[in-house]
Amino acid sequence: MKKTIFLFVLALFVPYSANAQKHKKYKINKPNSEWKKLLTPQQYFVLREAGTERPNSSPLNFNHKKGVYVCAACKTPLYKSENKYDSGSGWPSFDRAILGNVDMETDYKLGYARTELKCANCDGHLGHSFDDGPKETTGKRHCINGVALEFIPKK
Repeated sequence: MKKTIFLFVLALFVPYSANAQKHKKYKINKPNSEWKKLLTPQQYFVLREAGTERPNSSPLNFNHKKGVYVCAACKTPLYKSENKYDSGSGWPSFDRAILGNVDMETDYKLGYARTELKCANCDGHLGHSFDDGPKETTGKRHCINGVALEFIPKK
């Protein structure tokens, strides 16, 4: 009993920060009112409110051209076309991001841990990462909302 009370009291005085989010400073930081002017309602819902578009609703899901996929909010290059593949999930999928341009954070919004993918430049929500990607490459599937992206074809 004394041991239980001791542990309880100790827990009260030891700071606990395992769930605390680190607040990163982003290069592009705009108020929501400005994002609403720059983005379509669907882009705002996905990029700023961490929403999800309907599966198979993005024309980028079926895009097979060579080029680069950039953040629809800030135009940061995020994914190369050679890393895109058809996952059958209904969303554009990539096995890796352009190094340093996509941040990964733990997301508990559905009650369990998922890896959220965000633009490293403006904090825009892109989608989530899963471990069911192509085994011959990274084994990862970056499942990305098409409205969070713009495609720049290779010249």
